[in-house]
Amino acid sequence: MSALQAASWNIRKCVGLDWRRDPRRTARVLAGLEADIVALQEADKRLGNRPASLPGHLIAAETQYRPVEVDSHPGSLGWHGNAVLVTGRVDLHEADAIHLPGLEPRGALIVDFGLDGLDWRVVAVHLGLLRQSRQAQKTAIREALAARDRRPTIIMGDFNEWSATKGFDAFADYEVHAPGRTFHASRPVASLDRFVVSRDVAIEDARVIETPVTRIASDHLPISGRFTRR
Repeated sequence: MSALQAASWNIRKCVGLDWRRDPRRTARVLAGLEADIVALQEADKRLGNRPASLPGHLIAAETQYRPVEVDSHPGSLGWHGNAVLVTGRVDLHEADAIHLPGLEPRGALIVDFGLDGLDWRVVAVHLGLLRQSRQAQKTAIREALAARDRRPTIIMGDFNEWSATKGFDAFADYEVHAPGRTFHASRPVASLDRFVVSRDVAIEDARVIETPVTRIASDHLPISGRFTRR
């Protein structure tokens, strides 16, 4: 059966733990993930017109990916810092940027696509620091998905949820999976980065990508997973 390889990474605007802004280092890590689709968090800077921290020309030159285009600020890579990259295997159908409630400006990207003739949906998220905001944001995501046609769905990103058991009531009929501890990259203690999948998706493999480079390239470690349709 055809499998989807997906990954997610909070790239911290390409600023590593050595406090160097090094987009090329970030691109090298992305190229090594060997995923079909990647969700990025903190892909844009916050000031001014929110320019991309990872330039498009570098993505094209250094990786196998191309960005999914969304209606955002000129020069931005994504939406409220969320970006999605795909390889040539992915047949894009539709990409929507949605607003999420909360004290901080937050959003999510919903990307519908085909892979080997099968339909998929990925939702790229970076949720708020306050639990009350996160709960409202998860509910908003769930409602946005309920208004769309059903297809196998993977919600992935930085959920900012420190608890291993609480905070996911909005996704009661989804499977929540934390591949491992991802934050802080220098000494991981929390599983902030997760996959949340609909019941028609099987998680064949999921892991944290921990290497000498990923331990310094951001304050989060990337996660990667292999998924099939049930």
